[in-house]
Amino acid sequence: MSTTLIISVLVCYFLVLIGISILTSRKATSDTFFTGDRQSPWYLVAFGMIGASLSGVTFISVPGKVINDGMAYFQVVLGYVLGYLVIAQLLMPLYYRLNVTSIYEYLEKRLGLISYKTGAAFFILSRTLGSAIRLYLATIVLQLFLFEGLGVPYWATACITILLIWVYTFKGGIKTIVYTDTFQTFFLVSSVIICTVIVAQTLNVDFVGLWNKISATKTSTGHSLSRIFVLDDSNAKNYFFKHFFGGMFLAIAMTGLDQDLMQKNLTCKNIKEAQKNMYSLL
Repeated sequence: MSTTLIISVLVCYFLVLIGISILTSRKATSDTFFTGDRQSPWYLVAFGMIGASLSGVTFISVPGKVINDGMAYFQVVLGYVLGYLVIAQLLMPLYYRLNVTSIYEYLEKRLGLISYKTGAAFFILSRTLGSAIRLYLATIVLQLFLFEGLGVPYWATACITILLIWVYTFKGGIKTIVYTDTFQTFFLVSSVIICTVIVAQTLNVDFVGLWNKISATKTSTGHSLSRIFVLDDSNAKNYFFKHFFGGMFLAIAMTGLDQDLMQKNLTCKNIKEAQKNMYSLL
């Protein structure tokens, strides 16, 4: 793929994001910025949350675990199902009943101002660290595969990326993010499909043949790469119940108790719409 084509795709990508920002930020108020006027379609929120919860870190790192653990990570994904049910049935009704803008307002009403500020502070800290890692991973890929060859220093790549992100989010707030997340998720999912097709074509096999090759290949521990369920060794780090219940608590913590992801759910019209969104992730 030529450098010109890659740069053209990046420019068009960010131009579309900025265009979405302009359209969604018209007549924006503070309520629009923080709650999206509670008018977000549940299916857009649901689709956008796929990309928001996965991100480029998952896209790059999880496939790398397959060489050691096979497909055992899917056990964690199965645990997400139970976690999302807890969120939909327990946490969402609570947030909507209290009509909160920030989910940490519950802490203030339940335990006081200090608890509220502590919860919010830990969210800001964790989100800053997590976003920094995701940003680093995305920019280092761009740097290594594109900008380094053009003589662009890494600090410039990082700063320009941050500036572009700020440009398309600073005015429309959460309303803009709901739509840009949908746009970004489309490309993330498309990338997975395209990569799978390219790998299959390179190996000169169809999808079934690709799965057969995966099944015939062994992990570093001697098991098939296609192995999903680990039930024979309770001491193994990827033992089914460890992964399953770990996935459940992971979903509750990273989705149900995270302001960034739950704020998108709170932009839905009502609790029923928000629950549709969560159920669709099952």
